[in-house]
Amino acid sequence: MRWSVGIEAEGDRVLALEEVVELADAVAGSDGIATGIGTTRYGAQLVVEADNRDDAIGKATSVFLAAARTAGLPDAPIVRTDAISEIEEADGVSGDLSGDLSGDLSGDLGESR
Repeated sequence: MRWSVGIEAEGDRVLALEEVVELADAVAGSDGIATGIGTTRYGAQLVVEADNRDDAIGKATSVFLAAARTAGLPDAPIVRTDAISEIEEADGVSGDLSGDLSGDLSGDLGESR
């Protein structure tokens, strides 16, 4: 099943246009888009294949962390994730999981998954 997964990290400095463009290039292979120009947060919306929400977020997190490293972005904790499947989207169900993250997804970009 295809999932659309949003991930955001928050750093300690404002990102330049060029940095977010590098992130966009790095996530393009996952039908991804990048955000974060002029803010301390950067993120991506990615499309992944997975059996369930947890697996989708895990796969997308791995892609996001690798893309952020490729783009040369600073290590930063992940502060938001959300995921919605194609079926949920068709049914109008929200996949928002934003809020306080705890557990293994709140690591910094230096950690690999």
